[in-house]
Amino acid sequence: MNKYLIETSRLGLRAWKDSDLDTFSAMNSDESVMKYFPKKFRLNKEESKKSIEGFMDHYHKHGFTYFATDLLADDEFIGFIGMKTLGFDAFFTPGVDIGWRLSKDYWGRGLATEGAIAARNYFFEHFNYDKLFSLTPIQNQPSWSVMEKIGMEKIGVFDHPLIDANDELQKHVVYHITKAQWDGVKENL
Repeated sequence: MNKYLIETSRLGLRAWKDSDLDTFSAMNSDESVMKYFPKKFRLNKEESKKSIEGFMDHYHKHGFTYFATDLLADDEFIGFIGMKTLGFDAFFTPGVDIGWRLSKDYWGRGLATEGAIAARNYFFEHFNYDKLFSLTPIQNQPSWSVMEKIGMEKIGVFDHPLIDANDELQKHVVYHITKAQWDGVKENL
């Protein structure tokens, strides 16, 4: 049985393991990795463990989650890529978010884009949803770039309700791709 639910030429997306905790916890407290997250989202080890448990609960409930992601060349856990239902009210919810968070040692290689394309394809091939969203603070241009590279289009800006009104990261951009749009771009990406 293959340990990966989704595979690309360089990445494997899988269920979380206990051995992921130390690396994930280090990522969640790394100032570079968490640059576009308010301080309350920078997690210690116990909070990171609860986050992983939440991802696995989500997987068991919905069949998808933010999957643990390995670099296949060295079987190294490097972060997460995947989808999660959105748990707040906004002009585009209810919906499902596609997101990624990789250790900074793996930035700049196109891995987030490669994994997000595979996750997007998996989502539309296996689940009955008409749209997939992605959101990030307006300052996070690198994530905007990934969203555009995977065929998404910007649909608006909103004040994220889970982020304090006086936080400079509250204003978010939201992108989406519909299943019909995906049908038109999946072979070209």
